[in-house]
Amino acid sequence: MTENGQLALVTGASSGIGLELARQFAKHGFDLVVAAEDDAIETVAPELRTAGDRSVQVEAVRVDLATPEGIQRLVTCVGDRPLDAAALNAGTGLGGSFAENDLAAELRIIDLNAKSTVALAKPVLRDMVARGQGRLLITSSIAATMPGSYQAVYNASKSFLQSFAQALQDELKDSPVTVTSLMPGPTDTQFFRRAGMEDTPVGQSDSKDDPAEVARQGFEAMMAGRDRVVAESLMTKAQELANKVMPDKLKAAAHRKMAEPKGG
Repeated sequence: MTENGQLALVTGASSGIGLELARQFAKHGFDLVVAAEDDAIETVAPELRTAGDRSVQVEAVRVDLATPEGIQRLVTCVGDRPLDAAALNAGTGLGGSFAENDLAAELRIIDLNAKSTVALAKPVLRDMVARGQGRLLITSSIAATMPGSYQAVYNASKSFLQSFAQALQDELKDSPVTVTSLMPGPTDTQFFRRAGMEDTPVGQSDSKDDPAEVARQGFEAMMAGRDRVVAESLMTKAQELANKVMPDKLKAAAHRKMAEPKGG
């Protein structure tokens, strides 16, 4: 363990917001267990070990959290080591028409985004509550605040996560354990390529948010014990405020303009 003796878990940590969250933890002296399904998780581990002023220990776990076996393997890897913090960030998306998309691909979104978060939060929070300390960050999205035309299952999964995080916050209001929801807007990561959304207005936009800044704001909100943070730009924050008062039908139409493939 490092000098401060703190350990954090970060899922989806091979790139994007997850990698930037892992860097935040490393810079602040946390040892890490980082997980992702691709082999890049093994190549980022050496960099994370020296991301801060002093070296930290980093255990990289290549695992598919969309499967029960993958979830169990990660739980086993963490074992009985007490986590001071956990960032449940792993997620995926899929653009396009629900009627035309592959069912297995959309069920995988539910398995990874929602099911794995619940399955990992259970042992993490049980241990934190038993010890009377710990911080949990759940990556939701600004997408949780609007019906997701042409991203129907993805937005629904993020709405689930937002509701889940808010319920946990209320259940733990008298506990020193905190739960923070991170709500990024469109961010400059590999998400849109992987979701097949490079031919959409949002996928082609040059005004996406910076994943490093999203992660910094999320990390600071978690460490402060805040319930949620809308990250990172003023545009994203303004969208979240507008969505509080806009009717769902109008939000769905607005989302369609962002996410519908340009071919129609």
